[in-house]
Formats: sequence, structure tokens, C-alpha cells
Amino acid sequence: MALGWVLVALGAAALVALAAVTLRMRHQNGQLEKLLLSTDDKLEQLQRQFERFVPADVVERLTHGGDTFAPERRQVTMLFADLRGFTALCDRLDPAVTVSILNDYFRHMTLAITRHHGHVTEFVGDGLLALFGAMEPNPWQARDAVLAALDMRAELARYNATLREKGLPELRFGVGIHGGEVVAGVIGTAGLSKFSVTGDPINVASRVEGLTSKYEVDLLITEDIRRALDNRFRLRPMPPAVVKGKAEPIQTYYLE
Repeated sequence: MALGWVLVALGAAALVALAAVTLRMRHQNGQLEKLLLSTDDKLEQLQRQFERFVPADVVERLTHGGDTFAPERRQVTMLFADLRGFTALCDRLDPAVTVSILNDYFRHMTLAITRHHGHVTEFVGDGLLALFGAMEPNPWQARDAVLAALDMRAELARYNATLREKGLPELRFGVGIHGGEVVAGVIGTAGLSKFSVTGDPINVASRVEGLTSKYEVDLLITEDIRRALDNRFRLRPMPPAVVKGKAEPIQTYYLE
């Protein structure tokens, strides 16, 4: 009889101990879940902050893709866009208004570019550089870049309508598009780096954008881009022009 009571007491003690362990584990699990949720929130906040300076698709691939952006030679189409007369405009406007106008302009242009499979790799002053086919192969990259430029033209018209309603001056831009083989990868130091491209074609694209001022047009493409397009696009040939860094004149076309 005494042995039976001992066994009952031992069983009860074991149940109490098990219950205590279970409660402790539940408490620890709850703390772990809270810690994981807090870590997820911090990571999401960090990613959102990072995306202010680096395209969201680049952030996503860097986060989940490992060494996705190993340097390599790629066929890439580059689009340069620059505002005309914006520096003089800055002198007449309040700094806060100037920044607001510029940020809204960049937002409209970025939307147009991303809709056509491109991504903006950098903003320099009131200019931007967008790449097509840089992060992954894109056999239609030239067409996508041209469609993006036409979409940018439409976006700018819509944005200018908004500026007019607010009594603010309208914006004008110049866009140059060129393609070729470049070296693509994450360029910079450990503390400050970005995904970008380097090579002669990017210099040509920049020079073509500069020619828009000379010819007083908004969109110019090179012969390399023209050969990649079909008949749906209306192009007007411009006079061949000598640009810095090229011995021979380059042929450009106005994109109507």
C-alpha cells in the first residue's frame, strides 16, 4: 500500500515537473517568436531603406541570389536622360520646391522604365542612367529601351500638366539610347558600391544624349539600336556627328 502511494506521489511529481518544463518551453518559444518577428521587421525596414538607393530588383537578387552579379561581359542597352535648363530653374525656385519637382520627375521616369523591363542604376544631378539586359539576358532590350523612352515622353507630358496646374514651370528632357558589349557587375568599395556597367558603349550613349541639345530634339537613338527595331517605329535620320572619344561620326535617329 505504502509503495503504491509512493508511486502515485512520484507520478504526480513527474507530471508537475513536465508541466513546468512545458510552460517554460512555451514561454521560451513565445520569446523566440517575438524575437524572430522583431528581426523580420528590422530586416524589412533595412531593405526599404536600401531600396531608396539601390533598385528594388537588385536588392531582391542580392538578398536571395547569392553571387548573382559576378562581373561579366554582357550585351546591354543604355538609356541616358537629362533635364534641359533645370540648373537655371533651380536658381529661381525655393530649394524644397526644386527637390520636390525633381523627385516627382524621377518617380514618373522610373515607373516608365520599369514597365519595360529596365532599371535605373543611378541618378546624377537631374540626370539618370537606365539599363536594359544588364541583370539578365534580354533579346528585346533595344525595343524595350525605345518603348520606355516613348513612355517617358508620355509620362513627362502628364507631369507637366500637373506642374502647370500648380503654376510651376514645365520640364524638358533629352534622352539618348545606345547598346553594346560592356562589363557589368557590382562596382565600388565595400562601403559604397552599386550595380553598374562600364565600357565604351556607355560613353557613346552619354554623347548621344548630349546631341539632343544640338539637334533640339528629345529622343535620339544610334544605328545599332535602329537595326534592332521593326517597322512600327518612325525614325528620322539626323546628320552624322563627331562626338568625343570616337574618330568616326556616328549616325543617330530622332524617335518620332
